[in-house]
Amino acid sequence: MYRTHKCGELSKKDAGKEVTLSGWVHKRRDLGGLIFVDLRDRYGLTQIVFNPDEVVGFDLAEKLKYEFVIKVTGLVEKRDKKNINKDLSTGEIEIHATGLEILSTAKAMPFEIFETKKGDEDEELRLKYRYLELRREKLRNNILFRAKVVKYIRDYMEARDFIDIATPVLTVSSPEGARDFLVPSRVHPGKFYALPQAPQQYKQLLMVAGFDRYYQIAACMRDEDARADRSPGEFYQLDLETSFLTQEEFFEEIEPLFIELTEKVSDKKVMQKPFPRIPFKTAMEEYGSDRPDLRFDLKLQDISDWAGGTDFKVFSSSEFVRALVIPGGEKFTRKEIDEFEDRAKRHGAKGLAWMKYEGGKFDGGVSKFFDEEKLSELSKLAGVTKDCILFFVADKWETSCLALGAVRTLVGEKFELSDPNTIGWAWIVDFPMYEKDEESGKIDFSHNPFSLPQGGMEALENENPLDILGYQYDIIANGLELSSGAVRNKDPKIMYKAFEIAGYTKEQVDEKFGHMIDAFEYGAPPHCGIAPGIERLVMVLLGEKNIRTVVPFPKNQKAEEPMMGSPAYVDDSQLKELGISIIKKDGGNK
Repeated sequence: MYRTHKCGELSKKDAGKEVTLSGWVHKRRDLGGLIFVDLRDRYGLTQIVFNPDEVVGFDLAEKLKYEFVIKVTGLVEKRDKKNINKDLSTGEIEIHATGLEILSTAKAMPFEIFETKKGDEDEELRLKYRYLELRREKLRNNILFRAKVVKYIRDYMEARDFIDIATPVLTVSSPEGARDFLVPSRVHPGKFYALPQAPQQYKQLLMVAGFDRYYQIAACMRDEDARADRSPGEFYQLDLETSFLTQEEFFEEIEPLFIELTEKVSDKKVMQKPFPRIPFKTAMEEYGSDRPDLRFDLKLQDISDWAGGTDFKVFSSSEFVRALVIPGGEKFTRKEIDEFEDRAKRHGAKGLAWMKYEGGKFDGGVSKFFDEEKLSELSKLAGVTKDCILFFVADKWETSCLALGAVRTLVGEKFELSDPNTIGWAWIVDFPMYEKDEESGKIDFSHNPFSLPQGGMEALENENPLDILGYQYDIIANGLELSSGAVRNKDPKIMYKAFEIAGYTKEQVDEKFGHMIDAFEYGAPPHCGIAPGIERLVMVLLGEKNIRTVVPFPKNQKAEEPMMGSPAYVDDSQLKELGISIIKKDGGNK
């Protein structure tokens, strides 16, 4: 028997018991005849005392090194009060060893298993030896927490009659927003499967089949670039779909899950219940983002009418001018203002105008371009009553929102305005059905093409496409988008028209989605759904900033996995069997 108990689960009530523990040597201290070892497994740490008068094979204890795997038999004894370690869950007891077996030795580690300061080791090195990094307490606990979240989700869904149904991993390529991963077919030379970006079409077809409450923890594969909140290549999501629910009924059905995950699984609190329903246009104009951090109450202000009546051409010639009033203007040095301007420029702004309000008057920046009367009007319009700094962006609607919204986000980060123990959940609703490409002028879907347009066929036939809203929604929290969702379009006529506006012919729709059209003609129920990302959900609940901290074996920024060496070349014989030859981008062979 390798163990009878687990490290981290013993307490003073176990005093006097003989136990067998197995784990890793976390620390070893030789104190003049007595050897102390902190033994570690995934449940925690337990101190082991090796006394030459008590243990058989004390010579083995003298050979123990960092990260050796050992089996220890001994007696649980209470520690003296002066020796109690309050920082350890097992700090009131220790094991006096009577037997020791070395199960596995360990060579020198490429980096310390003990937690180190951020940036101490190269990330590529840690990813290459990810199985060692996973021994670290924080990362280990993140992965255990993720497992706890997934279990809670499954229990929640099962308790509400949702059915766990697995959908195919080998499917067909479909224009769903990201590049597909293609899988060549040996049986059908020249044809390819695609790995699913999401089970979107399958879950809608399950609604047609009559499975009115479907879910799965689905693997999704997309050939996308890495970001702090996006894992390249693959991720998991809680994929779900329901029949016979309106949008609001669906919110009421799924919202308690996020509340319970926040309050029962994590140690955080929900900012507002029920979650706010914020129209997309309102979110953009007030927060400069369709996924705002609601934990601090700085809002953008539209001062376009006032700006249009000034002699300052940068303002008067712009379509929109927005302002952000930030208390405590004295905190902003010129260097910091430049940092905020750089953030605005990286989000499309030509620049970031500013002025300070101190001691009852405006000063600095662009204040010199306005007379006292206009500044007084601005003061009343923007609600300026205390010392502050005002930032301005003048541009088109979208840029004026996004650029100043990026400044708002940076303010929140730099001055720590968000309570880390609170989660500001919200639904963003009423997304535009279409958007226009500024360069090509082409109208395209702004969200899910299978969404139901508000107003139905009448809106598609009579309204400006850019004015049509969809029954589309996002669930957001603390500046992250957890998922997009929608009430689905089940009417083939409306679907054809919706795609026609986006430039697709009936033949193209039939070629890509003919199976969906056909299915909807056999009696389709009204249905809606959503698919929150598991990794982002865990990030929010833990307050992590990088998605790789909640993924057991993540890819790096180049979408590579240094540990396994993927992606990798394959043998020419494998390629020949598939009828594939590799051609370099410069035209030469592999």
